[in-house]
Amino acid sequence: MQITLKQYQLELKHTFSISRESRDFQDTLIVCLSHNGKTGYGESTSNPYYNITMESMTAEIRGIQKKIEAFELTSPEAFHDFLTNEGLSNFSICALDLAANDLYGKLKGQPLYRIWGYSPEKYPITNYTIGIATIEKMVEKMKEKPWPLYKIKLGTNHDVAIVKALREHTDATFRVDANCAWTPEETIANSFELKKLGVEFIEQPLKADNLEGMKKVMAESALPIIADESCIVESDVEKCEGHFHGINIKLTKCGGLTPARRMIKKAKTLGLKVMVGCMTESTVGISAIAQLLPQLDYVDMDGAMLLKGDIASGVIIEDNGQVIFPELPGSGIALLS
Repeated sequence: MQITLKQYQLELKHTFSISRESRDFQDTLIVCLSHNGKTGYGESTSNPYYNITMESMTAEIRGIQKKIEAFELTSPEAFHDFLTNEGLSNFSICALDLAANDLYGKLKGQPLYRIWGYSPEKYPITNYTIGIATIEKMVEKMKEKPWPLYKIKLGTNHDVAIVKALREHTDATFRVDANCAWTPEETIANSFELKKLGVEFIEQPLKADNLEGMKKVMAESALPIIADESCIVESDVEKCEGHFHGINIKLTKCGGLTPARRMIKKAKTLGLKVMVGCMTESTVGISAIAQLLPQLDYVDMDGAMLLKGDIASGVIIEDNGQVIFPELPGSGIALLS
């Protein structure tokens, strides 16, 4: 295989704020793996919360470039095992794993969902995320993008007031994500108010390691609770049983499609709802997520919708939430620049 790395700075339509950070741009690394005239594409974004930069990922991958190029791609799973044994960060592994899966599908001439035996006839629609801002600005962003399902980022001292204000302007279903900003008591109290306002579930209200607090929340919350920061890698899935009603899998954090598929299977055996989320990726990362759609209860794959301009073609999300899968095999990705 031949490998090429491309660095991009993605500009967002609006400043994107959550409880712990704000940004106007998102750095992302695109991995291109080529073999026999076909090229597969993968992506990982930088993330200050996990101390991941484009430079750190690039250095890791360059460090084993010769080994990657000498690797015979018999299966994405074997390639993922090889990368794990090389000790790369999960973010770097994700970009490589997504590229290998895309390449593998293109070499086989089939979309990944078909190779895996998934039927795309039924799937959840993605939410559209409204980042933290003034209430006026959040209302403005919501009106700018009429959508049947919104994720509302929270973590302020007036969270319920935000949701009340947004509810005045839409009948859409809401989800809320506190990104670790609440206490158990706040979560329980907020859950009853938020349920009245048409909120479907609460994502990661407590700090990631506060599993004891989550027991109390699970027992008393009026709404289901979905783990995000508490569910990073495969071994975390079992820890979430009894503490959360479901999990949100991020490909960048777990290391790509290969471990994500195992996490989905494990979560289902434990009776946990399954969501896959994005990290403001371009259509490269979003098209990879789309291959998992038939296996999911919920999905947050609006990353490319939040950008001023995209760098790739692939899956298309229409205004009613319907997904148009690409004609290209693999994840169906073609880089535009």
